[in-house]
Amino acid sequence: MKELTFTIFLLMFISCNYGKNGITAKIKNSSDKTIRNVTFLSDENTKLEFDKIKPDQTVEKFLDMTNNHKGDGAYRLIIQRENGSKEQTVNGYYTNGGSLDRKVECEIKNDTILMKFSGIGY
Repeated sequence: MKELTFTIFLLMFISCNYGKNGITAKIKNSSDKTIRNVTFLSDENTKLEFDKIKPDQTVEKFLDMTNNHKGDGAYRLIIQRENGSKEQTVNGYYTNGGSLDRKVECEIKNDTILMKFSGIGY
C-alpha cells in the first residue's frame, strides 16, 4: 500500500512540473568573447534576458509562455557580440501560444548560432 501511495504521489509531482506552458532555454557561449544583451523570446511580452554570458559559460532558465499570444510563431535569440554587432536567429515552432518542445539548447560560436530542440516524443 505504501508503494502505491508513493507511486501516485510521484506521478502527481511529475505531471505538475511538466504541465507548465513554456520551454527551458539553455544558452552556452562557446565563442572566444563575452556575449552581451542576450534575449531569448517567443513574443514581445514573453522573453528571457541576460546581461552577459562569458566564454564557456552556460545559463539555463524556463521561459514561461502563459501570457504568450495565442497564435503560432517561432523562437528568436538575439545577441550582441563584443565588437557591438547584433545577431538574431529564428528557429523552432510553437502553436496556439504553447510550446511543442520542452527544451532548447542554444550554442553561440564565433561564427554561428546553433539551436537544438527536444521534448515530447511524437
